[in-house]
Amino acid sequence: MVTGRIARWHEAGLIDAETRDRLVAYEDEHSRPLALWAVFGIGALAIGLGLVSLVAANWEAVPGQVRLALHLALIAGAFAGLWLREDRLAAASPWTVEALVFVTAALGLTFFGHLGQVYQTSAPLWEPLAGWLLLFGPLMLLTGRAWPVAAALVGGAIWCAWEYNFAASGLIRRASNEEPPYLGMALATALPVLFAPLGAFLRARSARPDFWRRLEQLALVYAVAGASIMAALASLGAFDTADGPLDMPSQLVRGAVGLVAGVAVAVLRPGLSGRMSGAIMGGAGVLVAVASVANDIDLLAAALFMALWAGIAAAALIAGWRGVFQLAVGVIALRLIVLSFELASDLLLSGFGLVLSGLLVLGIAWCAWRVSRRFAPDEAGKAE
Repeated sequence: MVTGRIARWHEAGLIDAETRDRLVAYEDEHSRPLALWAVFGIGALAIGLGLVSLVAANWEAVPGQVRLALHLALIAGAFAGLWLREDRLAAASPWTVEALVFVTAALGLTFFGHLGQVYQTSAPLWEPLAGWLLLFGPLMLLTGRAWPVAAALVGGAIWCAWEYNFAASGLIRRASNEEPPYLGMALATALPVLFAPLGAFLRARSARPDFWRRLEQLALVYAVAGASIMAALASLGAFDTADGPLDMPSQLVRGAVGLVAGVAVAVLRPGLSGRMSGAIMGGAGVLVAVASVANDIDLLAAALFMALWAGIAAAALIAGWRGVFQLAVGVIALRLIVLSFELASDLLLSGFGLVLSGLLVLGIAWCAWRVSRRFAPDEAGKAE
């Protein structure tokens, strides 16, 4: 398939014969027998599923201590493989190391659940998650190479933070009449955004820049998603007027952490891309801090939401991120459609209102498509 495309390039005059021959020789040398690898993969999957079925069928017959010992042996074996063969595996294929690190981290996470099952113990979910991050987080930070391990690390931190938030609130309310430590809970839920400045600092100073870039991007996605959700909650009137998990002091803490993280990204990665990433994160922090002002005010809440995404679109234009710009335009268009339904909900009860709403949706979609096509950066611009 690739050689046929190269031949068409030559026929179209895009490359000369010498370049064609070099490309064909390179592809022949580096080609992969995908069909053969697929057969190997199917065979390995069948063996794995068979082993899982055998273990599951005889799970209760195996003593708990034996199962735990086998589980620990698997973790130790994975650690030993990384310790002794990481450089050699990375030279052959970085994805091999990435897969081994991910599997090791997954074995570590499931070990906590296995331990609780054997000894019939229970604890708030954030506690084993925090233990897993403490024990396996350094491994992922030191050996991760791509997005799977980065996603596991950032996702685990977010999961742990919010589990702590919900567990602390419920536990303290049940145990006493005292109010939970809302400021501490807000700080915990905001801390995952600090992966962004860490990634921004290390991506140009490490032999694993892809891993740190993904770490920064995932933290940025968390910040933007959190700010967008806060704007949506404001539209629903969900903010607390008195003490609560979404009261003004808690929101100020979350917003301050996001703003500090954004400034740190811009300082630690001073190029155009770094400044735009920092601006987006800082803007998300500001929105989180002021979202409660728009509580139960549909128009203001929607304006805050669209201001955030308009800022993202502007940053994407400056930095040349075509996909991010098109996403931002689409999100703004979707929010406009939702806002039109919120402001004219009574019209939806009539046939004429439904027709008008349909025409409005089509008009917004057409305008978004035109803006996205006309103003989007060139294909060469990619999010960094």
